[in-house]
Amino acid sequence: MQAIGQHPNVRLKTFQLRLIAIVMATIFAKVMERIDAGALNDIFDNTPGRVEQPVVQCLQVKPIPSQDGPERFRVVFSDTKNYVLTMLATAANHHIQSGALRRGVIVQLLGYQANNIKQKKVLIVTDLKCLEEYGELDRLGDPKTLEVKTEDDKSHPTTITSNTFYGTTNSNQHPKSPSSSEHANIYPIEGLSPYSHKWTIKARCTNKSDIRTWHNRNGEGKLFNVTLLDESGEIRATGFNDQCDQWYDLFQEGSVYYITSPCKVQIAKKQFSSINNDYELTFEQNTRIEKAEDQQDVPQVKFHFVRISELASLDKDTTIDIIGVLHNVGETSQITSKTTSKPYDKRELTLVDQTGFSVRLTVWGKTASSFDAPPESVIAFKGVKVSDFGGRSLSLLSSGSMVVNPDIQEAYKLKGWYSNGGQTESFSTHANVTSTAAGGMRGDPFKTIIQVKDEQLGMSENADWFSVKASVQFIRPNTFCYPSCLSEDCNKKVTEINPGQWRCEKCDKTHPKPQYRYIMTVNVSDHTGQIWLTCFDDTGRQLLGMTADELMEIKETSEKKLTDTLSDANCRTWNFKCKAKMDVFQEEQRVRYQVQSVSPLNFVAESEKLIALIKQYNID
Repeated sequence: MQAIGQHPNVRLKTFQLRLIAIVMATIFAKVMERIDAGALNDIFDNTPGRVEQPVVQCLQVKPIPSQDGPERFRVVFSDTKNYVLTMLATAANHHIQSGALRRGVIVQLLGYQANNIKQKKVLIVTDLKCLEEYGELDRLGDPKTLEVKTEDDKSHPTTITSNTFYGTTNSNQHPKSPSSSEHANIYPIEGLSPYSHKWTIKARCTNKSDIRTWHNRNGEGKLFNVTLLDESGEIRATGFNDQCDQWYDLFQEGSVYYITSPCKVQIAKKQFSSINNDYELTFEQNTRIEKAEDQQDVPQVKFHFVRISELASLDKDTTIDIIGVLHNVGETSQITSKTTSKPYDKRELTLVDQTGFSVRLTVWGKTASSFDAPPESVIAFKGVKVSDFGGRSLSLLSSGSMVVNPDIQEAYKLKGWYSNGGQTESFSTHANVTSTAAGGMRGDPFKTIIQVKDEQLGMSENADWFSVKASVQFIRPNTFCYPSCLSEDCNKKVTEINPGQWRCEKCDKTHPKPQYRYIMTVNVSDHTGQIWLTCFDDTGRQLLGMTADELMEIKETSEKKLTDTLSDANCRTWNFKCKAKMDVFQEEQRVRYQVQSVSPLNFVAESEKLIALIKQYNID
């Protein structure tokens, strides 16, 4: 018998293992040469001559639990000598979502911000590149955690920006030299997060809202918003009540300011703003704000223009930037809000551009009453909402802004075109364009849940109406109804003053018992996401198939039966007609989605709708 060590299969296996070992050793040697050992410590020590875009290894990727807001990830990077906890900016999430950034891969850091947070060193990474040619490797070296130097308690943030930053042109840009020792540590707006504590930003105010007031059952108050811009991006900031009084007059559109923490950084409420940032700021009592003497090193407002001819291809409620020549200026008129009964000034402008199209754009409030730009001016608008009223029209949002005769290339081209014959052209309109959305109940636009959020329905002064097809996922069991007055045409809440005595302050009557009425909070979902809706008595009866009085009897009998009854309503799909309206609760802006009516699915109509959609693909 042939010796086992001489068997061909054994020799082949041995050869393969040796070959693999040689290949792995070669890869290991190349990777060790590529990784910038000690670079992480140099970043936090702000060492002169350090590697500005170091190559490191990813040791761990973990999602950060969040009930609301964008998905975020915690990553650990190693340079073989040290490892550091990293918070990944949402702009870089796609590296994880695509599977490129995972444990063991080699990465080059292109944009980052070093921070000392609660005696821990944290690196906020805003941009990176996965070096996929090295594959996945086991941990390299024996890295140790970076220690915070207690003798140096001052923050020394290090900023490296990449060419993927908004408004940046040099990927190897060095940290800015401070204009004074007081503002030596300037953070980029892109680097701000809830994990940032001691920071100062230098930013231009590109938009300042009017002061808005609110009155509801929780009290009253006022607020204002500003949009802040630096080389890395934009962010919205809000001042409530005392901070509104303190800072409103200081802010001027176009001026540059230093803003220093404490200042709350929180998840942005995208339904109130079109700003491209996952976070927003709220001014606090001790926030420091001062006007900067040097106004030139911060960029002006950035635009992403849509041509007027392209409006037909955009969905209703899309937020865009647009530029055009002022072809006609309408008179100021006044309308009264149906929801607040407040009067609002409005003015309609007509814009044209080289595409041969015109569009009507409405401005509101002080912008309308103080508008004085002459015809033939070139005007750039940032943050206008697309409407399907009259085909296609535009409306300047309260968070939007306009610049007359801006010093940009697009404006000069438009001015030259209009002066050299453009003013005599005949312009087409989008009058015959209809909404591309499928029809909902009573003519309200049919939306998916992600469209409701992305299109920021409910963020304006007026309520937005929409229809959505969704399935019930959960009904909150703790507050599903309230005791109401028995009097006809009175639905006010009553208070039990004594056993068998329920008092209605509105009617000035006492009743032996209340009539319970639904006010339910319901979570619904479709294939794009989930949303919380508020349902009142009529819609609650339809969803549960019983009155609130009957459900209260079940609750008083057995909590388990109550839970079972509410669970029976889950996983049922309905057409919901909803109203989205901005509300303020505990100095927090939010949108409430109230269900106005609900109806079961019409499967014949749903089938016809699907057939029509399939036909649009023109598949032979």
